[in-house]
Formats: sequence, C-alpha cells, structure tokens
Amino acid sequence: MRLLITGVSGLLGINTAWEALQAGHEVIGWVNRRMLPRAPFPTRSIDLTDATATAAAWDEAKPEAVIHCAALANLDECERNPQYAYALNAEAAGRLAALAKRDGVAFVHISTDAVFDGKRGGYTENDTPNPLSIYARSKLMGEERVLAANPQAFVARVNLFGWSLSGRRSLAEWFLNNLRAGKQMRGFTDVFFCPLLANHLARLLFDALERGLHGLYHLVAADCMSKYEFGVLLARRFGLDASLIKPSSVENSGLSAARAHNLTLRADKFAAAVNHTIPTIEDGVEEFHRQALSRYPENLREWLNP
Repeated sequence: MRLLITGVSGLLGINTAWEALQAGHEVIGWVNRRMLPRAPFPTRSIDLTDATATAAAWDEAKPEAVIHCAALANLDECERNPQYAYALNAEAAGRLAALAKRDGVAFVHISTDAVFDGKRGGYTENDTPNPLSIYARSKLMGEERVLAANPQAFVARVNLFGWSLSGRRSLAEWFLNNLRAGKQMRGFTDVFFCPLLANHLARLLFDALERGLHGLYHLVAADCMSKYEFGVLLARRFGLDASLIKPSSVENSGLSAARAHNLTLRADKFAAAVNHTIPTIEDGVEEFHRQALSRYPENLREWLNP
C-alpha cells in the first residue's frame, strides 16, 4: 500500500510511519517544517492551509491511502491563534478528505477525545460532543468537514502516548523526563483518560484500512485511569521513584485552556468491527518500556540527523 502520512514528524505520525514500514507499506511523509533527512521514505514540507500547494502535492504523491495526523494540537497555542487552529484542524482536513473522495483513496482522519466536556465519561460515538477549548472545537469541526466531504472516511477519536522525535511530546515522556531527573511533578487525580500506545493505535488504524471501515469510531485503550495513576504506573515499570509524583487537581494547574475532567471513551464499536480486543494501558506501558530497552526512541531520532 502506498500510504501518505501527514504530520509524519509528530507523535502519532512518526510511530505510524515506523509501523507502516514494518508492515511492508510504502510511506510518503508530509511535514510542516521539521524534515527527516535520514528517514527511509521521502518527506515533503507542505503548508496544509495553502489549498493550491496541497492539491499540487497530492497529485504528485498519488497515494492509495492516507492517515491524516497533522494538526495544531497544543491547546494553549490554539487559544492564542484560533484562526490558524481552525484553518489547519478543520478546513485543511476537509480539503484533504475531498481530494481522497475525488480519487477513490482511503482516508483516515485523526480526531480527539477532547470533543467531549468530560462531565460524565464513558462516552460512545452516539453521545453529543461539547468541546471546551478552541483546540477541541476546531477538531470537532474537522470531523464534520471530513465526513461531509467524504462519507467513506474513517474518523478516529483518540488519546495516545509514545516516543516522539523531541522526547518531550507525550505525557509519558514528560513523566519519565522528570522522574529520571529526580524532579517533583504534579499528577492530576481528577483527569481521567484512556491512552493507547501510538504503535498500538497505528496497527489498529491499519486494521481499519484493511477492512474498509468508514464513519466515526472511538479508538482508545480498553481501560482508563487518572493521569496521576498513569504516572505512577510508568514510574513503577521503569523502576523510578513514584513518590516524586504529587497528587493534584487540574483546577489548580494554571493552564490557560479549559481541560475536561473525565474523557473516558468506550471503544466497543471498533472492537466489534475488527473482532479482536484492544490493548490496555498496561499493555502499552509494557511495550513502551520494551522500546526503551531496545533503543527504539534513539532509532527514530536518527531520522532527524542530516
């Protein structure tokens, strides 16, 4: 499969590229600015908010399938620059979905659990979203634009962790960086989520493509926990001092963008569609640990070297 991955230098994009190569797919990567000089696939810098440039790059790439990971995902940056957030997270996504529809190309769009307000949790695909932040509102609009332009698209609401090129992109890396440095940090006891390891998520997205799934799906871990519990789980698996993580409330965090408390989602619909179980958070942490021992993050970062 000739697979185009947008946002390929991001957290999900880079791990999806790795998994695609292991599965024998041909990868084409689009980035914003961070090029990958030593990646074993071609990369191209594209401003996805430029419709003309995007269409020209699309015609040159000639993909057979697309996993659209590119987004402005920094919540506070979205608050500071809402116009760009909507241009990238919503309008650009809709244009790409339309190009895929035109050419009969399978299209996967990555959305977020943050489209919900987190007042109760346990959300299914039938629950009505109520986004709290510019980021979440722009991503919800992206879902709507994608499915309006291309009803055969697969839209996945996700939450994930894993190794990034910067080493600072995921919550798991943030916990580990502080733990390894012996620094105290806060872990929110009142924010609940269901994060999947990026590699597990990538493999499930390939399942969706192979089965021709379309429509809206929740694609998160089979279980959920607080962010504090997640940090403690990581600390214990890596043999680090869990007491450095201090229980705290997100209400006292000083973060500028509103954060939802309970973003637990149900992934039953996807599990039934692919007829197999979805990994748990502990499954993800176990593989995340194995990756660390096998120098997986260092191998990924080699792709950045000129």
